[in-house]
Amino acid sequence: MMRAEILETLRQRTIPWDVLVIGGGATGLGTAVEAASRGYQTVLVERIDFAKGTSSRSTKLAHGGVRYLEQGNITLVLDALKERGHMLRNAPHLVHDLSFVVPAFHYLSLPYYGLGLKVYERLSGKLSLGPSRFLSRTQTLQMLPGIASDGLRGGVLYHDGQFDDARYAISLMRTLQDLGGTAINYIEATQILHHNGRAAGIAALDKESGESFEILAKVVINATGTYAERVLSMDHAQNRSVLALSQGTHFVLPRSFLEGSAALMVPRTDDGRVLFAIPWHGATIVGTTDEPVEQVTDDPRALRREKEFLLDHINRYFGRRPHGSEILSVWSGQRPLFREASKKTSQISRDHKILVSDSRMITITGGKWTTYRRMGQDAIDRAAGVGSLPATKSRTVDLKLHGWLASPSKNMSEPEFVYGSDFQALEQLGSGDPELNRLIHPNLPYRLREIIWAARYEMARTTEDVLARRTHALFLDARAAIEAAPAVAAWLGKELKRDAAWIQRDLDSFISLANGYVYHDNEPVSHATEIIGTQQ
Repeated sequence: MMRAEILETLRQRTIPWDVLVIGGGATGLGTAVEAASRGYQTVLVERIDFAKGTSSRSTKLAHGGVRYLEQGNITLVLDALKERGHMLRNAPHLVHDLSFVVPAFHYLSLPYYGLGLKVYERLSGKLSLGPSRFLSRTQTLQMLPGIASDGLRGGVLYHDGQFDDARYAISLMRTLQDLGGTAINYIEATQILHHNGRAAGIAALDKESGESFEILAKVVINATGTYAERVLSMDHAQNRSVLALSQGTHFVLPRSFLEGSAALMVPRTDDGRVLFAIPWHGATIVGTTDEPVEQVTDDPRALRREKEFLLDHINRYFGRRPHGSEILSVWSGQRPLFREASKKTSQISRDHKILVSDSRMITITGGKWTTYRRMGQDAIDRAAGVGSLPATKSRTVDLKLHGWLASPSKNMSEPEFVYGSDFQALEQLGSGDPELNRLIHPNLPYRLREIIWAARYEMARTTEDVLARRTHALFLDARAAIEAAPAVAAWLGKELKRDAAWIQRDLDSFISLANGYVYHDNEPVSHATEIIGTQQ
């Protein structure tokens, strides 16, 4: 169904939906899929684009969380490990096993890390991705070519999941549609409507046309992540702050920093964080940080101290500081953590919380990407009671997501795995117009046909939607994305039947945004270093 048809359906409908979800990130999409899979008439609205916020800015890991095990949060780790297994089984085109190596720079570190990771492996039970084992110094260097070797004693190998976060969100959106649900982006909830004191829907604003209309529902679910408090205030339900915002920043470096197929995991940095260096689409992601922030924003920017932290640790573990031109992209995301008094954000539990307002509006917040499905299940379990909906059991544990494919086609290149069973139809787009098979940029693995596909089938509405979330061009190489943007904007504008003025505005908007992802050599950073051999 095209966007115009969806809008017409929303305008004309007078019968309340069973479930209305506000928010198109991991939590909202997972909740909407859960509702639709139970047979509830479900609609989801997203203020900007699906996965625009936190859900496209993760470390790309489907994992139980090793550091949560160290914190003693066994329940969260168990739940996340189970959900990791469900993700791998239900979306093998988007989730895969990845080997991780923990380097040890002290002999006592080997048994300590080895024991902890063996417990982590055992907790995953039948859903384990493989055994952990000790590595010699030579084996560690073979699996992590490029790592600084001074003082290295050996390492521990373990397995966890890697996934494509933004593409997973798009797959959830398509799954919702496959189940008969409705999803639409660029629709903002401007007011919570009430009837007899109960939340009964929203006043909605189409951000493309400026048109306003109402969407009625038996249950309203606030799944807006970092904006949850704003929606609570619309419901007149906010009498205290419920969120503690945390920011995480990543650098993307060339593959030369980590040429092997395994990822590096540093279990404890100087300030007690976990740090990863992960192979991703021919590049290397390094992150993340965990800094408290006060203000929520759509496009957070890396703080100076975050850049210093990442540069210092890259130097420590890879033996050199990257030049500015080697930092291909810098991006940050904000986490909506449920506030816990007197705790640093890095210590706050990633468990999710469900709040029910006096109006019976449901708010779900906290959590982590890997547990999105369980969050949706818990939210809809609560919604069924609140909205007096027919009682049904969850069906999503074994629900195959849109694009599910047992094995990839031999014609697929690495970045095209994410299309799964849709790949053949995508490939056919180029059969009628060979121009569409051309790469959008020599340094990017995406083709022009993906622009057309994104507009026709994945609700992409802007150049940013295409280059940030339907592909990962902006996150992989910001400079290349900027250079590719004029052609992308022109092809997208043609597909969406936009005029030249719209194309120029859209292009200008993207370039302004993308410049914030470019690292500049003249940015002030600390040059503090530490001898790696002293690390425990």
